[in-house]
Amino acid sequence: MKTPTAFRFELKGPVGVVTFNRPDTLNSLTFEVYRELTDLFFELRGEAQVKSVVVTGEGRGFCSGGDVNSIIGELFSRDLPGLVEFTRMTCELIGNMRALKKPIIAALNGTAAGAGAVIALASDLRIASEKAKIAFLFVKVGLAGADMGAAHLLPRLVGLSRATELLYFGDAIDAATAERYGLFNKVVPPEKVLDEAMAWAKRLAEGPTFAIGMTKELLDEEATQDLRAALANEARAQAACMLTKDFREAYEAFTQKRPAQFTGR
Repeated sequence: MKTPTAFRFELKGPVGVVTFNRPDTLNSLTFEVYRELTDLFFELRGEAQVKSVVVTGEGRGFCSGGDVNSIIGELFSRDLPGLVEFTRMTCELIGNMRALKKPIIAALNGTAAGAGAVIALASDLRIASEKAKIAFLFVKVGLAGADMGAAHLLPRLVGLSRATELLYFGDAIDAATAERYGLFNKVVPPEKVLDEAMAWAKRLAEGPTFAIGMTKELLDEEATQDLRAALANEARAQAACMLTKDFREAYEAFTQKRPAQFTGR
Protein backbone atom coordinates (compact mmCIF):
# COMPACT_ATOMS: atom_id res chain seq x y z
CA MET A 1 0.00 0.00 0.00
CA LYS A 2 1.28 3.47 -0.88
CA THR A 3 2.14 5.79 1.98
CA PRO A 4 0.00 8.95 1.72
CA THR A 5 1.80 12.29 1.67
CA ALA A 6 -1.20 14.65 1.87
CA PHE A 7 -2.43 13.36 5.26
CA ARG A 8 -1.22 10.96 7.94
CA PHE A 9 -2.10 7.27 8.02
CA GLU A 10 -1.04 5.08 10.93
CA LEU A 11 -1.72 1.49 11.86
CA LYS A 12 -2.54 1.12 15.54
CA GLY A 13 -2.99 -2.59 16.03
CA PRO A 14 -5.87 -3.66 13.77
CA VAL A 15 -7.12 -0.06 13.39
CA GLY A 16 -6.07 2.20 10.54
CA VAL A 17 -6.10 5.86 11.61
CA VAL A 18 -6.46 8.63 9.01
CA THR A 19 -5.54 12.08 10.33
CA PHE A 20 -6.06 15.24 8.30
CA ASN A 21 -3.03 17.32 9.20
CA ARG A 22 -3.50 20.81 7.79
CA PRO A 23 -4.75 22.41 11.03
CA ASP A 24 -3.87 25.93 9.87
CA THR A 25 -6.71 25.65 7.29
CA LEU A 26 -9.04 23.59 9.51
CA ASN A 27 -7.84 20.56 7.54
CA SER A 28 -9.21 21.75 4.22
CA LEU A 29 -8.93 19.37 1.28
CA THR A 30 -6.62 19.77 -1.69
CA PHE A 31 -6.67 17.85 -4.96
CA GLU A 32 -3.88 15.70 -3.52
CA VAL A 33 -5.81 14.89 -0.34
CA TYR A 34 -8.87 13.90 -2.36
CA ARG A 35 -6.87 11.67 -4.69
CA GLU A 36 -4.80 9.96 -2.02
CA LEU A 37 -7.78 9.49 0.30
CA THR A 38 -9.80 7.98 -2.53
CA ASP A 39 -6.95 5.61 -3.37
CA LEU A 40 -6.38 4.72 0.29
CA PHE A 41 -9.95 3.56 0.85
CA PHE A 42 -9.71 1.43 -2.29
CA GLU A 43 -6.40 -0.12 -1.23
CA LEU A 44 -7.67 -0.87 2.29
CA ARG A 45 -9.94 -3.54 0.79
CA GLY A 46 -6.88 -5.72 0.34
CA GLU A 47 -5.09 -4.87 3.61
CA ALA A 48 -5.95 -7.83 5.81
CA GLN A 49 -4.27 -6.39 8.90
CA VAL A 50 -6.62 -3.38 8.89
CA LYS A 51 -9.92 -4.43 10.46
CA SER A 52 -11.47 -1.00 11.05
CA VAL A 53 -10.70 2.65 10.30
CA VAL A 54 -10.85 5.90 12.27
CA VAL A 55 -10.86 9.27 10.50
CA THR A 56 -10.02 12.41 12.47
CA GLY A 57 -8.30 15.78 12.21
CA GLU A 58 -5.58 17.79 13.93
CA GLY A 59 -6.31 21.01 15.76
CA ARG A 60 -9.70 22.71 16.02
CA GLY A 61 -11.31 21.25 12.93
CA PHE A 62 -12.20 17.84 11.56
CA CYS A 63 -12.30 18.97 7.92
CA SER A 64 -13.55 22.27 6.50
CA GLY A 65 -14.08 20.98 2.95
CA GLY A 66 -12.36 22.02 -0.25
CA ASP A 67 -9.56 24.55 0.11
CA VAL A 68 -10.67 27.93 -1.23
CA ASN A 69 -7.34 28.67 -2.91
CA SER A 70 -6.06 25.22 -3.85
CA ILE A 71 -9.34 23.92 -5.25
CA ILE A 72 -12.11 26.49 -5.58
CA GLY A 73 -9.98 29.10 -7.29
CA GLU A 74 -8.49 26.58 -9.71
CA LEU A 75 -11.91 25.21 -10.72
CA PHE A 76 -12.80 28.50 -12.43
CA SER A 77 -10.19 27.77 -15.07
CA ARG A 78 -11.74 24.41 -16.02
CA ASP A 79 -14.25 23.63 -18.73
CA LEU A 80 -17.22 21.31 -18.17
CA PRO A 81 -15.28 18.04 -18.80
CA GLY A 82 -12.61 19.23 -16.38
CA LEU A 83 -15.19 20.04 -13.73
CA VAL A 84 -16.90 16.66 -14.18
CA GLU A 85 -13.52 14.96 -13.78
CA PHE A 86 -13.17 16.63 -10.38
CA THR A 87 -16.72 16.00 -9.17
CA ARG A 88 -16.51 12.35 -10.19
CA MET A 89 -13.32 11.98 -8.16
CA THR A 90 -15.00 13.43 -5.06
CA CYS A 91 -17.88 11.00 -5.54
CA GLU A 92 -15.42 8.15 -6.06
CA LEU A 93 -14.06 8.86 -2.57
CA ILE A 94 -17.49 8.37 -1.02
CA GLY A 95 -18.10 5.29 -3.15
CA ASN A 96 -14.84 3.75 -1.95
CA MET A 97 -15.70 4.47 1.68
CA ARG A 98 -19.07 2.76 1.37
CA ALA A 99 -17.63 -0.16 -0.64
CA LEU A 100 -15.03 -0.90 2.04
CA LYS A 101 -16.32 -3.90 4.01
CA LYS A 102 -14.73 -2.58 7.17
CA PRO A 103 -16.30 -0.14 9.64
CA ILE A 104 -15.23 3.49 9.41
CA ILE A 105 -15.62 5.73 12.45
CA ALA A 106 -15.41 9.52 12.13
CA ALA A 107 -13.86 11.06 15.26
CA LEU A 108 -15.11 14.63 14.92
CA ASN A 109 -12.69 16.69 16.96
CA GLY A 110 -14.13 19.94 15.58
CA THR A 111 -15.97 21.52 12.67
CA ALA A 112 -16.95 19.36 9.69
CA ALA A 113 -18.13 21.43 6.76
CA GLY A 114 -18.88 20.86 3.08
CA ALA A 115 -16.96 17.84 1.85
CA GLY A 116 -15.74 17.27 5.41
CA ALA A 117 -19.36 16.88 6.52
CA VAL A 118 -19.99 14.32 3.77
CA ILE A 119 -16.86 12.35 4.72
CA ALA A 120 -18.29 12.16 8.25
CA LEU A 121 -21.68 11.23 6.80
CA ALA A 122 -20.18 8.44 4.66
CA SER A 123 -18.51 6.92 7.70
CA ASP A 124 -20.42 4.16 9.47
CA LEU A 125 -20.39 5.79 12.89
CA ARG A 126 -19.71 9.30 14.18
CA ILE A 127 -18.33 10.26 17.60
CA ALA A 128 -18.12 14.01 18.10
CA SER A 129 -16.68 16.56 20.48
CA GLU A 130 -19.18 18.66 22.42
CA LYS A 131 -17.65 21.61 20.56
CA ALA A 132 -18.04 20.10 17.10
CA LYS A 133 -20.34 21.55 14.46
CA ILE A 134 -21.41 20.16 11.12
CA ALA A 135 -22.61 22.03 8.04
CA PHE A 136 -23.59 20.86 4.57
CA LEU A 137 -22.88 24.36 3.30
CA PHE A 138 -22.82 23.75 -0.46
CA VAL A 139 -25.79 26.04 -1.21
CA LYS A 140 -24.04 28.90 0.59
CA VAL A 141 -21.43 28.91 -2.19
CA GLY A 142 -23.94 28.50 -5.01
CA LEU A 143 -23.71 24.73 -5.37
CA ALA A 144 -26.38 22.05 -5.07
CA GLY A 145 -26.81 20.70 -1.57
CA ALA A 146 -26.80 17.28 -3.23
CA ASP A 147 -23.04 16.76 -3.39
CA MET A 148 -20.87 13.67 -2.97
CA GLY A 149 -23.91 11.54 -2.15
CA ALA A 150 -25.29 13.81 0.59
CA ALA A 151 -28.83 13.74 -0.81
CA HIS A 152 -28.76 9.93 -0.72
CA LEU A 153 -27.02 9.37 2.60
CA LEU A 154 -28.37 12.16 4.81
CA PRO A 155 -32.11 11.32 4.61
CA ARG A 156 -31.30 7.78 5.71
CA LEU A 157 -29.87 9.13 8.97
CA VAL A 158 -32.09 12.10 9.79
CA GLY A 159 -35.18 11.64 7.60
CA LEU A 160 -36.20 13.52 4.47
CA SER A 161 -37.58 16.59 6.23
CA ARG A 162 -34.46 17.25 8.32
CA ALA A 163 -32.18 16.44 5.39
CA THR A 164 -34.06 18.91 3.20
CA GLU A 165 -33.65 21.59 5.86
CA LEU A 166 -29.92 20.94 6.29
CA LEU A 167 -29.21 20.79 2.54
CA TYR A 168 -31.42 23.76 1.54
CA PHE A 169 -30.11 26.21 4.13
CA GLY A 170 -26.57 24.90 4.63
CA ASP A 171 -26.55 26.14 8.22
CA ALA A 172 -24.21 24.69 10.83
CA ILE A 173 -25.72 22.70 13.68
CA ASP A 174 -24.02 22.02 16.99
CA ALA A 175 -23.12 18.61 18.35
CA ALA A 176 -26.12 18.33 20.67
CA THR A 177 -28.50 19.05 17.79
CA ALA A 178 -26.71 16.63 15.47
CA GLU A 179 -26.98 13.91 18.11
CA ARG A 180 -30.69 14.66 18.60
CA TYR A 181 -31.23 14.42 14.83
CA GLY A 182 -29.49 11.03 14.76
CA LEU A 183 -26.54 12.32 12.74
CA PHE A 184 -23.99 11.89 15.55
CA ASN A 185 -23.96 8.57 17.39
CA LYS A 186 -22.24 9.90 20.49
CA VAL A 187 -21.09 13.27 21.84
CA VAL A 188 -18.24 13.40 24.37
CA PRO A 189 -15.86 15.97 25.88
CA PRO A 190 -13.19 17.13 23.37
CA GLU A 191 -10.35 15.28 25.08
CA LYS A 192 -12.21 11.95 24.84
CA VAL A 193 -13.18 11.97 21.14
CA LEU A 194 -10.27 9.97 19.74
CA ASP A 195 -10.15 7.56 22.70
CA GLU A 196 -13.87 6.79 22.33
CA ALA A 197 -13.54 6.32 18.58
CA MET A 198 -10.53 4.04 19.00
CA ALA A 199 -12.36 1.99 21.64
CA TRP A 200 -15.25 1.41 19.23
CA ALA A 201 -12.88 0.69 16.35
CA LYS A 202 -10.91 -1.86 18.39
CA ARG A 203 -14.10 -3.53 19.59
CA LEU A 204 -15.29 -3.89 16.00
CA ALA A 205 -11.86 -5.04 14.83
CA GLU A 206 -11.89 -7.82 17.43
CA GLY A 207 -15.38 -8.93 16.43
CA PRO A 208 -16.56 -11.21 13.61
CA THR A 209 -15.28 -8.94 10.86
CA PHE A 210 -16.68 -11.02 7.99
CA ALA A 211 -20.16 -10.71 9.49
CA ILE A 212 -19.70 -7.00 10.19
CA GLY A 213 -18.58 -6.42 6.61
CA MET A 214 -21.61 -8.33 5.36
CA THR A 215 -23.84 -6.19 7.57
CA LYS A 216 -22.39 -3.00 6.07
CA GLU A 217 -22.91 -4.31 2.55
CA LEU A 218 -26.53 -5.22 3.23
CA LEU A 219 -27.30 -1.90 4.90
CA ASP A 220 -26.25 -0.17 1.69
CA GLU A 221 -27.86 -2.58 -0.75
CA GLU A 222 -31.20 -2.76 1.01
CA ALA A 223 -31.63 1.02 0.94
CA THR A 224 -32.90 0.65 -2.62
CA GLN A 225 -34.57 -2.78 -2.38
CA ASP A 226 -38.13 -3.77 -1.59
CA LEU A 227 -38.79 -6.16 1.30
CA ARG A 228 -38.91 -9.27 -0.87
CA ALA A 229 -35.51 -8.56 -2.41
CA ALA A 230 -34.08 -7.64 1.00
CA LEU A 231 -35.26 -10.89 2.55
CA ALA A 232 -33.74 -12.92 -0.30
CA ASN A 233 -30.51 -10.98 0.03
CA GLU A 234 -30.32 -11.54 3.77
CA ALA A 235 -31.08 -15.26 3.45
CA ARG A 236 -28.12 -15.73 1.12
CA ALA A 237 -25.84 -13.55 3.24
CA GLN A 238 -26.73 -15.27 6.48
CA ALA A 239 -26.15 -18.69 4.94
CA ALA A 240 -22.67 -17.53 3.88
CA CYS A 241 -21.96 -16.35 7.44
CA MET A 242 -23.03 -19.75 8.77
CA LEU A 243 -20.16 -21.32 6.82
CA THR A 244 -17.53 -19.19 8.59
CA LYS A 245 -15.21 -20.30 11.35
CA ASP A 246 -16.42 -17.35 13.40
CA PHE A 247 -19.95 -18.78 13.51
CA ARG A 248 -18.65 -22.09 14.83
CA GLU A 249 -16.32 -20.29 17.24
CA ALA A 250 -19.24 -18.32 18.68
CA TYR A 251 -21.13 -21.58 19.28
CA GLU A 252 -18.17 -23.36 20.84
CA ALA A 253 -17.36 -20.38 23.05
CA PHE A 254 -20.97 -20.30 24.27
CA THR A 255 -21.06 -24.00 25.07
CA GLN A 256 -17.65 -23.83 26.77
CA LYS A 257 -18.60 -20.67 28.69
CA ARG A 258 -15.63 -18.63 27.46
CA PRO A 259 -15.19 -15.45 25.40
CA ALA A 260 -15.21 -15.99 21.65
CA GLN A 261 -11.97 -15.44 19.74
CA PHE A 262 -12.99 -14.25 16.29
CA THR A 263 -10.63 -14.30 13.30
CA GLY A 264 -12.78 -12.86 10.53
CA ARG A 265 -12.80 -16.16 8.67
